[in-house]
Amino acid sequence: VELLVVISIIGILVSLLLPAVQSVREASRKASCKNNLRQIGIGLHHFHDVHQHLPVGCIEWRGPGAPPNNRQLAWSAYLLPYLEQQNLYEAVDFGRPFDATENATAAAVRISVYQCPTAPKRDLVRGQIDYGGLYGERMVDRVVDDGIFLYDEEIAFDEIRDGLSQTMAVAEDVGGPDSEWINGRNVFVQSGEINDPNAWVGDNEIRSKHTGGAMALFTDGHVSFLTDQLDETVLGGLITRDGREVVSGVSF
Repeated sequence: VELLVVISIIGILVSLLLPAVQSVREASRKASCKNNLRQIGIGLHHFHDVHQHLPVGCIEWRGPGAPPNNRQLAWSAYLLPYLEQQNLYEAVDFGRPFDATENATAAAVRISVYQCPTAPKRDLVRGQIDYGGLYGERMVDRVVDDGIFLYDEEIAFDEIRDGLSQTMAVAEDVGGPDSEWINGRNVFVQSGEINDPNAWVGDNEIRSKHTGGAMALFTDGHVSFLTDQLDETVLGGLITRDGREVVSGVSF
């Protein structure tokens, strides 16, 4: 009887401690995710220092009517040398499409800084990325290319007239259909709230596996955890580069 009582007590203690342990683990994973985005932010600033502009969001996007052999290479591929991935960068043939046979080996490499520790590891042909570049938004106006990672167009810091600290560059896009660091479709237009349960699963949106929101990198390099209760108009204003919106820091 005493043994059963001891076992019961241990079971109760374990049940009480388990949520705390899980909470600590998630806090650690969340901190790692935030650090990943900080490293990406540092890389973007180094890229801008060298080239006087940010990397193009997507080179030769395969949009409707575009040649099927367009390269469709992503900003995150061009950023590799600024994330201590020079050898991998040199292994990519940037003169060929992202899905060319010649790029298969390099494209399959997983890069830790591009993966949120809370996000599930997916069985993808090419290396996973859990962060997407902001092409624009649909919440404050009908201009969808009002972000900073566009198709075949370079954006420099002086074109971001809303202010670097008020303009998002990259956000979590966990589980999106185009979650490959070499694939230029990992830029997207945000159409609704963060972690929107009604968002189409086949679309890239700001999504995460963190409870209550998602991480976002701003163009000045700081990273914020944006709550999924954030007003859509405020969120849209944070994505536009030249919308002239006035956004208070208490809003996000």
